[in-house]
Amino acid sequence: MEKINGFIYSSLQPDESQIGRIIGPLREKYGEGLELTWVEDTAVRGGFRIEIGSETYDWSRESRLKQLTDKWIKTARENSAENVIPLLTEDLENWVPEALSEQVGVVTFVGDGIANVIGLPEARYGEILLFTGGVRGMVQKNLSEEGLGCILYGDDKGIMEGSRVHRTGKIAGVPVGDAFLGRVVDALGSPIDDKGDIKADGFFQVENPAPGIIDRQPVNRPMETGLLAIDSMFPIGRGQRELIIGDRQTGKTAIAIDTILNQKGKGVICVYVAIGQKTSSVAQLQHNLEKRGAMEYTIIVCAAASEAAPLQYIAPYAGCSMAEYFMNKGKDVLIIYDDLSKHAIAYRALSLLLEKPPGREAYPGDVFYLHSRLLERSAHLSDEKGGGSMTALPIVETQAGDVSAYIPTNIISITDGQIFLESNLFFAGQRPAVNVGLSVSRVGGAAQTKAMKKATGTLRLDLAQYREMEVFTQFASDLDESTKNQLTYGKGLMQILRQPQYHPLSQHQQVIILVTALARKYTNVPVNEITSFRDRLVAYVEENAPGICREIDEGEVLTDEIRNEILKCAENFVDANC
Repeated sequence: MEKINGFIYSSLQPDESQIGRIIGPLREKYGEGLELTWVEDTAVRGGFRIEIGSETYDWSRESRLKQLTDKWIKTARENSAENVIPLLTEDLENWVPEALSEQVGVVTFVGDGIANVIGLPEARYGEILLFTGGVRGMVQKNLSEEGLGCILYGDDKGIMEGSRVHRTGKIAGVPVGDAFLGRVVDALGSPIDDKGDIKADGFFQVENPAPGIIDRQPVNRPMETGLLAIDSMFPIGRGQRELIIGDRQTGKTAIAIDTILNQKGKGVICVYVAIGQKTSSVAQLQHNLEKRGAMEYTIIVCAAASEAAPLQYIAPYAGCSMAEYFMNKGKDVLIIYDDLSKHAIAYRALSLLLEKPPGREAYPGDVFYLHSRLLERSAHLSDEKGGGSMTALPIVETQAGDVSAYIPTNIISITDGQIFLESNLFFAGQRPAVNVGLSVSRVGGAAQTKAMKKATGTLRLDLAQYREMEVFTQFASDLDESTKNQLTYGKGLMQILRQPQYHPLSQHQQVIILVTALARKYTNVPVNEITSFRDRLVAYVEENAPGICREIDEGEVLTDEIRNEILKCAENFVDANC
């Protein structure tokens, strides 16, 4: 018979009859070899606490009071205000306290948002642990003989070596619900915009498995950005993952914001996840969205640069769970991760503190899995699953345009295409600074409306020819007439694709611009006047042919009749203005 030693803590020593009544039920679980040793503890009042290995049975006054408090809180949350008082009274009358067992560990090391815990052999990866002072932590490493590695979601000043840690049995999650729309929350779902508490409709795990192949359907509906350079040549579909990549200060976030603004009135829910950004930048973004009426369908999840690495690490998963709530209800969701470069850096910091072995460029070996399990959760669900979708626009920052670096190549291989923003184009005034040669959408025309697909025509090929010709002719002094015409036409196309921030274009506006541009209606317009000329031309067509605009927006095919009418309006406008 194996001997098991346990300890009973209380302020007064129990007599033999009391020990007998306590140890009897415990021996049914642990065997007849269980022995209890009394330890005086004046902090345990009105009862006792038993510790056997990593398990604790608490029958103190505080423990019983906490049971009742937890039961009351649960009752209050699940019932309306007018019914809660009688229910609380009923709970008090019928309540019988229980000697619940829980596993309790001990902190052996704490610092830099990391804690090492021993005594919890059954704790699962991703489980929430409760530390001293109510600080929560998540099990991040549980394969070591030296204990569990935990990341802390709070200030670790009150935690020290020897502090007790309690298992909760719950996997890390965030509150979700319709009330989160229009709000700014932190990585744990708590509001940080001074607008009061948020009533949640549920609770989603931050790490949910991605939908299986059977639960998906093809990406075939457009997620319009309102940016002509993207919607015409690199269309994004609902359920797609399209990477926005480029150096610092090249307009990556601007593309994401314009895409959010373009969803107004289209029934799309937007989630913007800010990782490692300045708080002032996030506040300015919120102000811009509110000013333009976009916050009413947007959630901002903020893990600022001042936040600890654990919160920056968990933020994109929390935002994804909030988006999944709406996707599972059959709605279309757009989620933006800004940016995953900083997310990878935060994860690298955590991994090195947790003593995970570093690999290439000091990133741990599972950094690919870090982003793949996040981005794979984006999908266009099957009709049986409600038909909802989640479109992801991850943002990655490059150094000196190096798309072959470790993190960029990882995410390029996970996503369905990338929009590459080039510094030289940006500083030359070409905004959005989309590089036509390196950008691609692997969904392509399947994510375009029929009108847009037909209107785009040879635009991308013409631009590629222009860029190539521009390189070869920049030092030439004598050019033939056809080459000059091709260069003039190419410059005009580049000018037409310029678009100011916060001014997304509707479907019919983009089609009008494409039809007139490819018909070379801007050839005789000075390059510096093309943008203004384009905007006035679109307004003229809208005023004189509103029926055409309505048909295009409703998804009608761009027939020869519609094309001819657009060109006829354009000719009338050109004749009147040239």
